[in-house]
Amino acid sequence: QVQLVESGGGVVQPGGSLRISCAASGGTFSTYAMGWFRQAPGLERKFVASISWDSRRATYVDSVKGRFTISRDNAKSTVYLQMDNLKPEDTALYYCSRERWPNGLGTHASQFASWGQGTQVTVSS
Repeated sequence: QVQLVESGGGVVQPGGSLRISCAASGGTFSTYAMGWFRQAPGLERKFVASISWDSRRATYVDSVKGRFTISRDNAKSTVYLQMDNLKPEDTALYYCSRERWPNGLGTHASQFASWGQGTQVTVSS
């Protein structure tokens, strides 16, 4: 079972940038797609972005396209989410997850397993 640990969250002003990371250990990382999800208080967890095992494909929810970039370093078993031009509505607890099956590119929480504990991102002036 892979363990995932997110880091890098914090408080940032609107228009600012933040990069969050997710380090994996204890399981296979390099052959699985990885995803980022977020959950605001009182709302369900929602898909943000995912990246294929080889970084050749990535997909994003429409609301973050052009502002967020997902990337990964298989040598370090780490996936990143670069967030630029942040907006107050991006405020949420951000989770990373590994897809259930290798070589995919999921966009729904049901396609993912092995969740981390989350890192809080707050966008506020």
